[in-house]
Amino acid sequence: MIIETKLSSLKVGHYVVDIKEQNDSYKLESPSYIKSAAVIANLADKGVKTVLIDDEKTIAAKLNSTPKTTNNASIQLPKNELTPENLNSVKDVISKSKAVLNKTFSDVKTGCDIDLGPIIDVTSSAVDSIFNDIDSLSCLVNIRNKSEYLLEHSTSVSVYLSIFASYLNIDKETVYQMTLGAFLHDVGKVMVPDEILNKPGKLTDDEFFIMKTHANHSADILKETKGISQLSYEVAAYHHEKLDGNGYPYKLKADKISKYCRMMSICDIFDALTADRCYKKGSCHYKAFIILRNLANHHNHLDVDLVEEFIKAIGAYPVGSLVQLNSNRVAIVERRNKSDSLKPGVRLFYDCENNEYQETEELDLSSSDDYIVKGVKASDFDLDMDDVIEFLIKQA
Repeated sequence: MIIETKLSSLKVGHYVVDIKEQNDSYKLESPSYIKSAAVIANLADKGVKTVLIDDEKTIAAKLNSTPKTTNNASIQLPKNELTPENLNSVKDVISKSKAVLNKTFSDVKTGCDIDLGPIIDVTSSAVDSIFNDIDSLSCLVNIRNKSEYLLEHSTSVSVYLSIFASYLNIDKETVYQMTLGAFLHDVGKVMVPDEILNKPGKLTDDEFFIMKTHANHSADILKETKGISQLSYEVAAYHHEKLDGNGYPYKLKADKISKYCRMMSICDIFDALTADRCYKKGSCHYKAFIILRNLANHHNHLDVDLVEEFIKAIGAYPVGSLVQLNSNRVAIVERRNKSDSLKPGVRLFYDCENNEYQETEELDLSSSDDYIVKGVKASDFDLDMDDVIEFLIKQA
């Protein structure tokens, strides 16, 4: 039954069909579920007074069940394994996320207000997928283009934070807000000159000082953005703060940095370490984990306990990561092995000796003589991860 509902009565879980009464001319892209309080706040900022909801599609307020039908922005991925459908869905997530973020950065650069609607859609869809299956989007962070680092870093950090929060059983409403903050945490970089932002080498002290101002800019921009929650703001504004008080821009000490902001710092640093950049090659997961532990144990920059939890959440060999086997072949991790994380289910696709793709082969390392020698990146073999994904999809 279609019911006209005042915005003050709108709840998380309602299915909005259309806008009925408003002060402006805002239009919904398509009917969709209300996934967080931030969505309602955004509608209020647009001057919406009443909406039409389909009461028969209403779901529980905390979204404990996944809606059977979703709008175009919502992507529900298959569980438990990497499949062609899963890979295509992940590529769709990347495409939508980068398009939304690119427009957001463009709006900020030209002095326009940030439109939270599309951002809420794409981030909440990612959170829903991760809560449905914690491995569902982990392969997203491996499909990277170093020429689009800023866009992909923001997307990847938000995915890492969602995976981390889901692993720690943080409630979904809180994760929505954390993820939105992570998605926008580097929006202030649009204010940094391109020659510094994209410099293919080490920054001078003066250049680094200018680079650090991006955190101030992000904080200022989000402070003026209507509908941003305090948690989303803090996750973005405090992502470079350190427990010892030597971070920036506010030099906050441990007692002023929440658990959620500490988690954000870990995710931000981990993605920066593992991503290929125009001036350096990304580290493998194992090396990045060592650096995180060092920053926590010896420098008091990061929370020791949360670093250990993050390593458990991500895992030595996440779904979607690449590994080299003792048989000198490369495989993509398709399934985790909960009883032995060092022996996941993989799919072979590349012969290192002959430097060529091979017909794919599924392999359960828990029942094979093959074993993982090390985690690798596509660039180690002069491969492009996007091409790897295309090959796997075609083979399947």
